[in-house]
Amino acid sequence: MVPTQDETLPRQEESEMRDHRPTNPEMLNTISYLKRAGRQHQAPLWLTVASFLGKSRRTRIVLNLGQVSRLAKAGDVIVVPGKVLGSGIPKEKLTIAAFKFSPRALVKIEKAGGRCIPLFRLIEENPQGTNVRLLR
Repeated sequence: MVPTQDETLPRQEESEMRDHRPTNPEMLNTISYLKRAGRQHQAPLWLTVASFLGKSRRTRIVLNLGQVSRLAKAGDVIVVPGKVLGSGIPKEKLTIAAFKFSPRALVKIEKAGGRCIPLFRLIEENPQGTNVRLLR
């Protein structure tokens, strides 16, 4: 007698199924910091950024510099709840805050006169989140 697929593979219980939340400690610290800042300063922007970072890896946001520069104007402060990659050329001076930057993106943004800052520093500089654009 040939065993059926149900007999050979153990079934996973609902409690054993993989949770699709981040497990990176740095990411978890950033999410909790964003949520705390959003509640403390009553800034929904930080809560929104935290919710985007809390999604699964497949749905996390990854933007190229070309996309960012196409959507932004000179002098804008941009928040990317994910990673900024170095494909494309930044046309203006931009302040970009993101969870991560690729090495090429860092070099290109700073060469164009812009700033690359982590999310923590942007919250310290602008706790209310005013005049900040969220790109996703």
